[in-house]
Order: sequence, then structure tokens, then C-alpha cells
Amino acid sequence: MATLAAPSSSRPAEDQQRQAGLIQEIRMFWRQFFVAAFDPYRPELHYMRGPGPACRAKNSAENRASRSH
Repeated sequence: MATLAAPSSSRPAEDQQRQAGLIQEIRMFWRQFFVAAFDPYRPELHYMRGPGPACRAKNSAENRASRSH
């Protein structure tokens, strides 16, 4: 009489754990992606450095023109 060797019971459990870990990684990736991609806070939009060289040149030209009159 031939006997069949049953596969070890830990194999399906390992596959389920691996699959659950993969699903968890995919979920974390998308969560982090959406947080980074759609973050409403953009500090560069609120950072004010003051007038630049173009503004100073324009104002100095206006000041020279107003003084000459």
C-alpha cells in the first residue's frame, strides 16, 4: 500500500503571511504617496524674502525721475 506524504502545514501559513505582508507594504506605499503628493502645506509659497533686484532697480528709476522734475 502506498502512502501519500502530506505537505507540511506551515507552508500555507507562510504563504498567507507573505501575502499579508505584501498587501500591507502596498497599502503603506499608497498611503505615504497620497500624503506626500496631496499635502496642502507648501512652505515655499509662504516664504517671503523681500524685494529683489528688479524691484530695487524699478524703484530707483522712479525715484530718479521724480527728483528731476
